Amino acid sequence: MQRGTDITCVSYIESGRVALGVLDAGVLEHQIGVLEGPCWLDASSVVLGLPHLVDAVADTPVVLRSVSLSDFRKAIANMPESAQAVLNDVAMAHRRQIEFAVSRLAKDAEARCAEWLLSHAQQRGSGGMAVELQQRKRSIAAQLGIAPETFSRVLRHLREQSLISGSGRVLNLVDLGGLRSLAGV
Repeated sequence: MQRGTDITCVSYIESGRVALGVLDAGVLEHQIGVLEGPCWLDASSVVLGLPHLVDAVADTPVVLRSVSLSDFRKAIANMPESAQAVLNDVAMAHRRQIEFAVSRLAKDAEARCAEWLLSHAQQRGSGGMAVELQQRKRSIAAQLGIAPETFSRVLRHLREQSLISGSGRVLNLVDLGGLRSLAGV
């Protein structure tokens, strides 16, 4: 399974072990977990209609069963609405956890900070985007998996690169394209 690719079917691991992570030049550089059959292989992405976030590589001989997207979606559509809502919520929580794990493993402090700023940006009255820091910088740094001093240093560096401006509780996002490029999104 390759991250970022369109999903054509849903895979069920009948037996065997699959490593999940981020491939770099054909090698699993950053492993975030292992699945051992029987279990679904990233059904959350299918439930949400989003591309895979991670790569999957067989760790042992694996027996896979493929289920067509239409059959999988029909089975979900036949579930009670409340069960569909729970499934969607669980899939979304799973997706957020994977995003968090991939971000921590595959991105440096600047990239994680840029990604965090972009995800917390709100439209300002002047037409620009800004982030109002509603938490202490120490808490934000902990979310990003970096020291508070590193967070402050990264913000200072982003200001020096003219990607953000402002200080205190409001940070203006000056160069959204530059932040996206830095974040890898």
